[in-house]
Amino acid sequence: MSLFIITLVTLVVGIGSVLIADLLVTRAGAAINNQDSYVQQGFLGLAAGALLATSFTHLLPEAFESNIDTHQLFLALLIGLVFFFLLNKAELWHHGHEHNHSHEPHTTNGWSLLLGDGVHCFGDGILIASIFIVDIHLGLIAAASVLVHEVPHHMGDLVVLRQKNHRSAAVLKLTMAGAMTALGGLSGYFLLAGLQQWQPFLMILASSSFIYVSLSDLIPQLQQRWTTKDTIIQILWLFIGILIVTLINRVVHGAH
Repeated sequence: MSLFIITLVTLVVGIGSVLIADLLVTRAGAAINNQDSYVQQGFLGLAAGALLATSFTHLLPEAFESNIDTHQLFLALLIGLVFFFLLNKAELWHHGHEHNHSHEPHTTNGWSLLLGDGVHCFGDGILIASIFIVDIHLGLIAAASVLVHEVPHHMGDLVVLRQKNHRSAAVLKLTMAGAMTALGGLSGYFLLAGLQQWQPFLMILASSSFIYVSLSDLIPQLQQRWTTKDTIIQILWLFIGILIVTLINRVVHGAH
């Protein structure tokens, strides 16, 4: 039953986030081509709030309720943050190296984008599966947060792909890449299902990923806008993200 739920949820997250992004890009048209789009800014704030709330109000408290020494858990959190920092640096270095040395940027850029998106979605699937193994309710919250987080990224990818391909081809390719989330979920289930004693550390690892993405990627993008109106909108969406995660948590635990 757990395997079926993980497969279904990760498939919905992977493909659903692409479809939502495509719908928003289609309706917003040219206005979505840059970060000044209120739609994209709204999703960035929503994603940041959802990921931070998932980490600090659900995953971390659940991990610290275990019998494992808190010093070990904090050390794991620190190691996780440093690991994702180094991973991000390696990704940026590879992207810059490829950009500077590629002789056919218009040919390789789209496929490189899809490859990177597929690997990213695969990692999301593993993270979701690791949380589902611990608690199905936490898994649902994490899956909802990941879905919201992926939408603005897919929106940017779709804009780039549409400049090189027909709309339907770009959506099909990105949907296939999104399906890697389900493959990551399956892999995570089979790799982590037997590691019961490591479950608190898995939640810490997932938390460090969510925290790093929020503080190093999403929130810095929000800080690029300075008007009072923009700031109010961003803060509003940030709190909406936190509120949504809190409400989902109350509903699923109330039903439980």
